[in-house]
Amino acid sequence: MRTDELLKKTSPIRNWAEKYTQIRNHSIEICRPLEIEDYVVQPVVDVSPPKWHLGHTTWFFETFILKPNLPGYEVFDPQYNFVFNSYYETIGARVIRTDRGNLSRPSVSDVYRYRDYIDEKMSEFLQSDYLTESLELLLELGLNHEQQHQELLLTDIKYILGHNPLFPAYKKDLISPSIKVNTSEFISFSEGVYEIGFHGEGFCFDNELGRHKVYLNDFEMASQLVTNREYLEFIESNGYQDFLYWHAEGWDWVKQNETKSPLYWHFIDGKWVNYTLNGLQEINLDEPLCHINFFEASAFASWKEMRLPTEAEWEVASNHFDWGKRWEWTNSAYLPYPGFNKEAGAVGEYNGKFMVNQTVLRGASVATPTGHSRNTYRNFFPTHLQWQFTGIRLAK
Repeated sequence: MRTDELLKKTSPIRNWAEKYTQIRNHSIEICRPLEIEDYVVQPVVDVSPPKWHLGHTTWFFETFILKPNLPGYEVFDPQYNFVFNSYYETIGARVIRTDRGNLSRPSVSDVYRYRDYIDEKMSEFLQSDYLTESLELLLELGLNHEQQHQELLLTDIKYILGHNPLFPAYKKDLISPSIKVNTSEFISFSEGVYEIGFHGEGFCFDNELGRHKVYLNDFEMASQLVTNREYLEFIESNGYQDFLYWHAEGWDWVKQNETKSPLYWHFIDGKWVNYTLNGLQEINLDEPLCHINFFEASAFASWKEMRLPTEAEWEVASNHFDWGKRWEWTNSAYLPYPGFNKEAGAVGEYNGKFMVNQTVLRGASVATPTGHSRNTYRNFFPTHLQWQFTGIRLAK
């Protein structure tokens, strides 16, 4: 099966029960190639063990839908609220993030039994009269939450296997989709007042709401993403050794980590190779660059005497180029749109509490499940993280 088929294979969805089953099964498919030992590894704090992802997404449905809304529901295990709560202060105490890899129990088989139990109860719930219109909104949030974790699952699995000294392939018969970047041109946009933010029908997260006007000066946006070939020129021009291209904090990061290349790149026997889901391979110079942080993206843009786009510029320009291969760094801080309001209770902790010290990424990536991308989607990460499927689109 091809990588894109594994990540994005879907069929028409006719009802909530079918949609629930399809999305939940996709998480299992992502984990199917793993060995049992792979489920528990946590190499760094930002990576969660696959077993934890499977348990946490299940906990979401139990905590927010079944417990308060299915009469007579019996909790699978009272301790799981402590184990699988992520960051919801409203819900109570939890295992701290750094300790998720220490959870040898519950076992992987226990977690799968947990999923089966919740899926059975959710099937009962979705066929009952208890599913109200307001609960449909919460259900859809839960399904999108699971899709977020499907992307994180693949991202974390790649980090786990890519930091194993044997560089094992995620799936031996996996055929990665061929992604070739054509010659890039710059698309011009005139100064003026534009509108950004979600509008229309369908699901969106609360941080996309509050469609509003923005004033933009004249700008140009690259039609294509930066390639490995272009970034290799930056490396060979001593881009990682020249402080002039870097933010002060970025230069500190380079020196402290002795960074010389993007994540997963290795210079072995006189040539550059990188870890992929197929294992260690020679770098494809014509593919879009991947796994770089905001510091690296900004430094490369500076070296090219250009810049990263703002998130408003990106959204305005997005209908004029293809996007979705890499999450694209912008030069915008993750801040609330005008009129943003957090929901009451635990659901209100979903996005608003992270609106500090984060930078916005736009688009989607090859790891994003089908139906989980919009040109208004506001992803966000700290500036130093490389482990997501991130790339660069230049602006000037």
